[in-house]
Amino acid sequence: MSVRHGVWLGVDVGMVRVGVARCDPDGILAVPEVTLARDLEHRSDLRALVDLVQEHGATGVVVGLPITLAGRHGPAADDATGYAQALRELIDPLPVELIDERLTTVSAEQVLRGRGIKGKARRAVVDQAAAVVILEHWLAQRRPGTRGPL
Repeated sequence: MSVRHGVWLGVDVGMVRVGVARCDPDGILAVPEVTLARDLEHRSDLRALVDLVQEHGATGVVVGLPITLAGRHGPAADDATGYAQALRELIDPLPVELIDERLTTVSAEQVLRGRGIKGKARRAVVDQAAAVVILEHWLAQRRPGTRGPL
C-alpha cells in the first residue's frame, strides 16, 4: 500500500482544539501546522481546514480515530468519525482517511516534555504534535517494508 504522492494533512480532533500537521510532497517528513479552535456551532474550524487543504494543494487528509485501549469505539471515536465525514463532504473528491490514534497524545506529550516545553506552552502545541504523530504513523504504514512507529 503506497502513499498517493503529494502533501497530506494529519488531523487530531478534540472537543476544544483541532491539531493539524502536514507532510512534504514525498511523504517523508511530517511537521506541525496549526491548532484550530473547535467551533461546534459555526464549524469555522472545518472551513479553516478546507482552506489549509487548498493552500497546500493537499492530496488528502488523515484524521485520528481515538479508539479505546480495549479497541472499542466510544463517543470520541464517534465524534472523530463525524468530523471526518463532514470534512469529506467539503473536500470531495479528495480522500479523508481515519487511522487508529491510540496513545498519540501521550506520545506527543512525552516528546514535548523531553524538549523542555512545559505547562501552558505545551497545551498550546500538543494537538499539533499529536497530529504529527498521527500523520507519521499513517505515512509509515504505507512505506514498503515498514509498520510505523506506533
